[in-house]
Amino acid sequence: MVTSHDLRPLVVHVMHRFDVGGLENGIVNLINRLAPERFRHAVVALTEVTDFRRRVERDDVQFIAMHKPPGQGLWLMPKMRQVFRDLRPAIVHTRNLAALEMALPAALAGVPIRIHGEHGWDASDPNGTSRKFRLVRRVYRPFVHQYVALSWHLERYLVNHVGIADDRITQVYNGVDTRRFRPADEGRAMIAGSPFAQSDLWLIGTVGRLQAVKDQVLLARAFVRAIELAPAARARLRLVIAGDGPLRGAVQRVLQDGGVEGLAWLAGERNDVPELLRGLNAFVLPSLAEGISNTILEAMATALPIVATNVGGNAELLEDHRTGRLVPAGTVDTMASALLEDFERPEEAGRRGCAARIDVEKRFSLDAMVAAYADLYECSLQRAAARGALVHRLN
Repeated sequence: MVTSHDLRPLVVHVMHRFDVGGLENGIVNLINRLAPERFRHAVVALTEVTDFRRRVERDDVQFIAMHKPPGQGLWLMPKMRQVFRDLRPAIVHTRNLAALEMALPAALAGVPIRIHGEHGWDASDPNGTSRKFRLVRRVYRPFVHQYVALSWHLERYLVNHVGIADDRITQVYNGVDTRRFRPADEGRAMIAGSPFAQSDLWLIGTVGRLQAVKDQVLLARAFVRAIELAPAARARLRLVIAGDGPLRGAVQRVLQDGGVEGLAWLAGERNDVPELLRGLNAFVLPSLAEGISNTILEAMATALPIVATNVGGNAELLEDHRTGRLVPAGTVDTMASALLEDFERPEEAGRRGCAARIDVEKRFSLDAMVAAYADLYECSLQRAAARGALVHRLN
């Protein structure tokens, strides 16, 4: 429990919304695994904190929802300044553009260490080309001490387009729990609630919030196209889309119009993602933009054949034709052909899945990710102490 004399440095994690998602899942893993005797944590969501908070296993973490409405957040800055003054953190760690502006009230509140993480881009700027968003990042640049880029791709963006010096950027890949996400013991497992019980079916699946940047509509269209290209596949090919969000209706319409509604299952939001992945034969990620995708890492750890769009950091995770398949974003026919290739050549697909599992164990362990953040926080604390910035910051 936290006491008024707790000397552990407080890390305040700031994001747009604390809900089901890859970014938020990474924060949960970090809080759960960073040495509890060394760091305290608080989570501040600019909008809402959902039941996803239950994934945090520690009982000394404070959650604060600011209930920000859509639009400009300047009015929120005085409130955030007071939140930071009350919490007195040693470190404020903001994530993505939506939370970047909160580095300013953190600076005004005298927070000695301000870190900003770039996890990926939104559908409104899938390639990071927006001049407006680049300008916003430059405006808030003076209020950030250190940046975290989740991919080499994002690191180069910060250097070349935002003007951040190399020594102010730490590149940290996401990590995945390879014990929790592991292959099925014998063949494909049964997914709870699934209408597709037959063992000879080939289940293609995806997991993620149904929103524009994830482009599950494209996946639905590619599935329809795959059945058109190979009518015999109708007997065994099935689609599973786990997640909920504003695109659900659009996805349903595509499936209905394509005459394949009975071949697809919109599973809704799930709290059993490891088990769901073990119930698939193949995984697909149709996103328009990504940083380093947690769901790709989870699918790799489950040894699934993967088809993903060649955006953001996906090419840093998957080697085309060795550990997965990379296809251009927004291309229905290309994705449909890749899905059919795995379906028609399951042995080749299985070899790619096994190679992906080996890659995860070597390159993307959760322990390595947590150690990298621990090093970043410790080094930042040492630098702040050397310049006298930590005086009176610890309770």
